[in-house]
Amino acid sequence: MPSASHPSADSAPVDSSAATTPPIDAVIPHRPTEDVLGVLTGTFLASLGLYLLQTAGAVTGGTAGLALLLTHALSTPFSVLFALVNLPFFALALWKKGGVFTVKTVICVGLISVFSLIHPRFLPLEQVPLLYAVIGGNLLVGVGLLIIFRHGASLGGFNILALILQERAGLRAGYVQMAMDVAVILLSLLVLDVPRVLLSALGGVVLNVVLALNHRPGRYRA
Repeated sequence: MPSASHPSADSAPVDSSAATTPPIDAVIPHRPTEDVLGVLTGTFLASLGLYLLQTAGAVTGGTAGLALLLTHALSTPFSVLFALVNLPFFALALWKKGGVFTVKTVICVGLISVFSLIHPRFLPLEQVPLLYAVIGGNLLVGVGLLIIFRHGASLGGFNILALILQERAGLRAGYVQMAMDVAVILLSLLVLDVPRVLLSALGGVVLNVVLALNHRPGRYRA
């Protein structure tokens, strides 16, 4: 008596769409044009936030904060100081993050310097309320950094350290950045009054909470 035939594994129907549809958790890289537009958008927003802070005489953390602090003691423009302060960190980026990340970061730092020269020409501000500048400026910097991070770059300096520690040690970039930023803001006590420094510290917390809540490994893919 012939045995009943059973379909073999080789004869199972094949879903043709499986070969063309990427897995749900696949990382879809940005196109070059998307990277260009993303970097331009992120650096524009971040530089606008720094412009508000500079106009109000506030400070922030990171190498941008160091550059702002130096403007109180030197006559050198912020654009030049920001580029100079970041130079030592480019070697770290090249060593730990690779050439593509480093090139993008150098471009971002250059764009911040260029935009910092453009904003006063098209948006002249004589005076900005300190509280508004601290909150609004740091929100703009935070959103700008998020966009820049999404496109595989940074603004140099502490951003590079924070990203490396997040990838290698699992520490959230926002909290790492916050700790380093607080240290920079405390240094501003040497040149600024206490109320201005306290408000600047509040702004640093706002900026880094934006990063901590929105830039976590595994949460967003792009």
